Amino acid sequence: MRTTLYLIRKEFLQIFRNKFISKAIFAVPIVQMLLLVPAVTFEIKNVDLCVVDMDLSTASRSLITRLEGSSFFRVNQQSFSLEEAQKLLHRDQCDMILHIPTGFGRDLVRDQGSSVMVSANAINASTAQLSWAYLNGVLRDYNMELIAEMTGNSGSVAGSGSITGAGSLAGAESAGLPGTTVISGKGTLPEALPRISITNRYWYNELLTYSWFMLPGILGILITAIGFVLAGLNLVREKEVGTIEQINVTPVKKVQFMASKMIPFLLIGLIDLALGLAIGRLVFHIPFEGSAGLLFLGSAIYLVAVLGLALLVSTFSSTQQQFMFVAFFIMILFILMSGVFTPVESMPLWAQKVNLANPLVYLMRINRMVMLKGSEFGDISGNIGALLIIAALFMGFAVRKYRKTA
Repeated sequence: MRTTLYLIRKEFLQIFRNKFISKAIFAVPIVQMLLLVPAVTFEIKNVDLCVVDMDLSTASRSLITRLEGSSFFRVNQQSFSLEEAQKLLHRDQCDMILHIPTGFGRDLVRDQGSSVMVSANAINASTAQLSWAYLNGVLRDYNMELIAEMTGNSGSVAGSGSITGAGSLAGAESAGLPGTTVISGKGTLPEALPRISITNRYWYNELLTYSWFMLPGILGILITAIGFVLAGLNLVREKEVGTIEQINVTPVKKVQFMASKMIPFLLIGLIDLALGLAIGRLVFHIPFEGSAGLLFLGSAIYLVAVLGLALLVSTFSSTQQQFMFVAFFIMILFILMSGVFTPVESMPLWAQKVNLANPLVYLMRINRMVMLKGSEFGDISGNIGALLIIAALFMGFAVRKYRKTA
């Protein structure tokens, strides 16, 4: 034990003598939290909408005004030519086209119903689908308002004019626009408005604040970068400068040596986690419903797993460049498949099976469940157990692979 403590002291001295690393340890979490949490978001706002109003009626103007008043749409282009609007879509000068045909207002007054066509740039399919959902919601509200005005009754009515929107995805060739997808189809509002009043409530994030969802994920990325990269580089650097040979000729055991390499970065990772949580609380006002001790327990086990993998990779690497190449590859896989940005449940079955060996998946669940839901140990025990197994495997392989050679 005494030998291990001396080695740990040596590691701390070595870390803080490096001015760049000592500053990066505390600067990286601050910059990463302040930049990534508000910047990385899948919220769709300010969708650029081009309106082709061929009707120029009071009804069409009322619909456009409703879209301009929405927080999701920005009517920045108007045209009287559908071909010109499609050129704007092709040049990325707008995201969607709303085509209001001639006779739109007249058909509504005559109770014949009317239709509009929506074309959307679906290079990013999720953005196109969300934009269409927002637009469909605006059209649905506008329908209800029209029916109430025409009948003078906000209850159940029938036989009133309504707007038909668009709904299914067609191929890009149908619009003659390479790289785009036109949303087209039909969907009508029911003839009778229901009397049932529907209310909803969102649990754990009632205001749908996206930063609350992203911050636990960014915390996982933060401690991954600190633990995985710095610990591996530290061991490889000793190989390059030759100081590791002095330790190899001593009676220090492999387990003691690996522990001394792991514990300093484990402590640094937990300190950075605390710093990130403080920034999240003070700057982004993220709630913390669960136990801080439980969160740190899960993070500590995760760090042991990541540090074990870093030390395992460093045993194969002769230079820092070799380690960084492998580390970059592994981190990209861990982060993109962890559920930070896309749900793991939406991935193919084979990817979900591969994720069984991805420790960041379990940390994401622990962070979000503890911070936002207030989950207790019993709720996350499966994730804790999986992390313990992965940590034991990675550390065991790292110790076994490391060879003391003079």
